[in-house]
Amino acid sequence: MVTRRPIELTLIHTPGSTQEYGEFPQIGIGKVNDFKQIQKTLTDLNLAVTEAECVSSTPIELRIYSPNVPNLTLIDLPGYIALHNRHQPAILKEKISDLCDQYIHEPNIILAVCAADVDLANSEALRASRKVDPLGKRTIGVISKMDLVEPKAGQKVLTNQDYPLNLGYVGVICKASGKTDSKALIQSEEAYFTSNPEYNVPKVSVGTKVLRRKLMTVLEDHMSGSLTGIVTAVETELEDARYQFKVLYNDRRISPDSYVTESMDTLKTQFREFSKGFGKPQVREEIRVMLEKRIIEILDSIYYESPKIGLLPKLCVVQGDKIWSAKLELASGMLTKSGVGRAAVQQVVDNLMKNMEKISRHGPFIHHPETSQRIISFSNEILRENYAVTVDQVENTIKPYKFEVECTKQEWMEGVKRAVGLLESQLKQSKEELQAIKSTLGRRKLKSALLQIQKIEKERSINLPSPSEVLTVDKEEESLVTRNGGIHQKVLDKAVEATALTNRISLLSTRVSVLQSRQCSSSTSKQCCPEAFLSVVAEKLAYTSAMFIWVELLGEFFDVMPSEMDDRLYYGLSRENIEQFARENESVKKHLEVQEKKKLLELAMDKLKSLNKDHLPKQS
Repeated sequence: MVTRRPIELTLIHTPGSTQEYGEFPQIGIGKVNDFKQIQKTLTDLNLAVTEAECVSSTPIELRIYSPNVPNLTLIDLPGYIALHNRHQPAILKEKISDLCDQYIHEPNIILAVCAADVDLANSEALRASRKVDPLGKRTIGVISKMDLVEPKAGQKVLTNQDYPLNLGYVGVICKASGKTDSKALIQSEEAYFTSNPEYNVPKVSVGTKVLRRKLMTVLEDHMSGSLTGIVTAVETELEDARYQFKVLYNDRRISPDSYVTESMDTLKTQFREFSKGFGKPQVREEIRVMLEKRIIEILDSIYYESPKIGLLPKLCVVQGDKIWSAKLELASGMLTKSGVGRAAVQQVVDNLMKNMEKISRHGPFIHHPETSQRIISFSNEILRENYAVTVDQVENTIKPYKFEVECTKQEWMEGVKRAVGLLESQLKQSKEELQAIKSTLGRRKLKSALLQIQKIEKERSINLPSPSEVLTVDKEEESLVTRNGGIHQKVLDKAVEATALTNRISLLSTRVSVLQSRQCSSSTSKQCCPEAFLSVVAEKLAYTSAMFIWVELLGEFFDVMPSEMDDRLYYGLSRENIEQFARENESVKKHLEVQEKKKLLELAMDKLKSLNKDHLPKQS
């Protein structure tokens, strides 16, 4: 047998080239310019199938590149046989038939090759094609060996009506022995058919050139018919894509580059807006709030827990009384102690980083967690570069306040005003907490719990304990409370808390009155008005710290940050990085997908329209 494996021959037209060569992609031997070598390789691949096996369904792939061939794919199959010989397997006929059946199904065009010197009634190729193409709409009869029969007999075979095919028959001659050049073969064939007038009449098709043109025409017609369904499907998909693009995105085109640029502009705009609202006044306020919390802690520990606090206005003015002056010096020292500069800088940095986190996780960057984290990381890195220097500068500039604080009349009056505001805010908070307890327990239950506490205190002959003492009651004491009053320990805890809040409200109210009295109208009585003096100190600390924090830290941060954003996030991005960034945002990803789908479908539709038969290029 000559053909033992299907040969998938792909002809590739190479206009403008003079080179002809072949490739066997399966075995990877590269370009083969010697067609004798191609023939030999085909023979070797064929003979690789053993005599016992006879045929194989594994195809041989061969590609021919030439300016003299059309773009076409041909498949050469093993020829049908009627009988097998004694060296061949008994199932050889069935194997060949099954193998051919794999290729002759729709929509492939069938070339049924029959020898001119064999009756067509005995053609296995025509018989097989009739099974899958009973009307002969996609079968071309190729009559070989036309030069082995008389011209009249050959003409009769080509024009026969006994086995009609819509696509007709084409006659070719035997290849001359030793000739491999395609042009020489075609010229020899043309000379033969031209010399015999029987083949130069209408309705008689002969020659390889004619066969090639017929193949191209049939393929074009076949493709044109098949395109109808494809065009309809593409039109439907295109209309759907256009509708989505119109309704969902208002025909607005975007690109990964435009999205990245827009995201960066949004980031820098938000940063500029934040920097405008985070100047020296805001930094000073941050530090002041931190110091006011410390003032409350100092007042509680040094003044408000003392049983003599109610006599403070009278005692502090007594001639020779040094206690309150010492207390004020201690309080001032606690407020200005070493580390307050570091705390002030850290407070500002923490607030700044919170805002940077908010900016980096807002707007488009909510879809880009990795990029958001990078913004936070290099923001912190830039701040930390000058952190230590800033701390040292702030600590050095506030050192004088550790030893002596002088204030003008205006500074004192403003300190009194801020102190009153601070105590009033504490007073408001205490009243809200007391009201919450009353709302939770109810006035009757709270009153009963307070009476029970007074009873327990009387039995124990102790003074009213502090909240921290009453809140820890062992099981024996809880049992005693339950037996005496039937009130749960948690209710008693709340009652103790309410008592402490009531006392604090009374104390704060008194201190507010003192600050608003004539006794606190001047800094000469600062030992009577520690709240006002500490507010003056805190304001001086806040003002000085804010000035150096701005100069050493924030000013540079706000200056370099926009360029750092560009350098670290935008410049140097590869095409792949830009595409990946844009598609991290699901809404942008869908927008791009619909836009790209629409573009590809429009391109496909243009290509399909250009495949109209009238516009297809004619190839010889």
